[in-house]
Amino acid sequence: MLLVLHQSLTKKRVLIVDRHSPARDSLRLMLGALGVTAVHGAGNSAEVIRQVKSNRFDIILSDFVLDDGRDGQQLLEELRHAHLIPLATVYMIITSERGYTNVVALAELAPDDYLIKPFTSEQLQARLVRAIYKKHVLRKIYEQIERGELHEAIAACDRVIQQQPLYQFDALRFKGELLHQLGRTGEAEEVYRRVLEGRVVPWAKMGLATALRDRNALDEAEQLAGQVLQEAPEYLSAYDFLASVHEAQGRLKDAQQVLQRAADASPHNTVRQRLVGDVAARNKDLLAAEKAYGKVIERSKGSSLRTVDDFANLSRVLVERGDVDASRKVAADMKRELRGDKQAELAALVTESLCLEFEGATDKAQQFVDQALSLQQEVESEGAAKGRSVSQRLAIDLAHACYATGKQQAAEKIMRQVAAENHEDSHLIGHINNVFEKTGQSDAGKVLLEQVGREIVDLNNKGVLAARAGDFEGSVQLLIQAADQVPNLQFLVNAAKAIYTLMDQKGWNPALAERAFDYLQRAQRKDRKSPKVASARQLYMTVAKKHGIETGL
Repeated sequence: MLLVLHQSLTKKRVLIVDRHSPARDSLRLMLGALGVTAVHGAGNSAEVIRQVKSNRFDIILSDFVLDDGRDGQQLLEELRHAHLIPLATVYMIITSERGYTNVVALAELAPDDYLIKPFTSEQLQARLVRAIYKKHVLRKIYEQIERGELHEAIAACDRVIQQQPLYQFDALRFKGELLHQLGRTGEAEEVYRRVLEGRVVPWAKMGLATALRDRNALDEAEQLAGQVLQEAPEYLSAYDFLASVHEAQGRLKDAQQVLQRAADASPHNTVRQRLVGDVAARNKDLLAAEKAYGKVIERSKGSSLRTVDDFANLSRVLVERGDVDASRKVAADMKRELRGDKQAELAALVTESLCLEFEGATDKAQQFVDQALSLQQEVESEGAAKGRSVSQRLAIDLAHACYATGKQQAAEKIMRQVAAENHEDSHLIGHINNVFEKTGQSDAGKVLLEQVGREIVDLNNKGVLAARAGDFEGSVQLLIQAADQVPNLQFLVNAAKAIYTLMDQKGWNPALAERAFDYLQRAQRKDRKSPKVASARQLYMTVAKKHGIETGL
């Protein structure tokens, strides 16, 4: 097997990430001596993202220190979160810091291995072969996950647990996460407890804490996350989790403090900085929100993962703080960096209207709102045609501008739609409540949200009751109507599942299948990790396989 692995190394495609060209050349020569010839190089994070979008790499060798103050760990997190590299890709970090090994061991998304400088070609070869072998052992798990066959992936985990004891904890970790994705919380809890009986590791404790939170045992989940942070203060995802528990408990100030501690320890992590900004804004801590949102823009410079929301968030907070000049500058930077993006144009119009309203120029503000409302229709049509997500935060900001300029009817229509489509998103609902409060609409806003909630329940119940009564075709039509009218995650998933259930009984229908697939893709864009989405995806795979249809997720 070792000989085969050594030989297979020569066929691998490798990406070297280092800001220094001589270092890339040196490593390229070392790989060449090992027979590896398909070697690419990248000097910065933006180039990495461009290359992984156009090539499938078997191995990525990244220096720890990258451009713009970023590091190889942050790059790995960006690539994994955006699904830009497959699970089978070996990701190895090169560093001169021996203490980095402790950080690697505690990272939620840890690299496959690390190399301490200086190293020899023999050491590089040994590490690569070891990492490739591990990927080989776990390959069936990766393949099933990427196909969306989560039940098959769990079965693959069980085979590794039984046949490869050296990698049983890797397989158990995957199994726990997969069970959680499928909403099988009790079984996930059993897996994590099993791991903790033989080995106390932070990820298992956090997995157990997540299972406890999901069954609403918030105090127990909080206690367990606290233990992890005492034992392993570098395990940063535990801070994120603890903050989510505090939010569920209604303790927003505690959530902000916990997130800030994690953000201070990982200042280049833009995902975490966004969370700090969001919670700080809800807490009316505008200075902290400004700092966090500002860091998101600063740290994501040159990254293709930067969004319109990053600029809009900062612009919004600056207006609230009364610094309209700074808000306008951010909007101008956004238009320049995202030239040609209609959502960026829309955000700039909304920002200018809010700035003008703050300055008391209501008539001018109304003109910008009229332009924004017209452009919003174009943005939504283009997003639907191209399968792109449209910023819901930006829609809420537009509603805010409408309220501020007396366009009550337009504002309410937008708020109803956004609330209905995102009723399970506590951050967006919090943002909606903040707008109602700022515009003196607190009571009316509460009534509106309650009405939306009742309408969602009524729409859903009609389709569910029809299915229970055995009227599957009627259920499908009702749930399609609900998903088209209010495309929130719940309705998109329910409509897709209803269609797949009908086709499981009545046979494959290409037109219905196309509609269900569209619903499933839209649900995945909202929340790929949702147990509801995972369940619908699994049903799709099962029914398609039954009818001999090739799957495409």
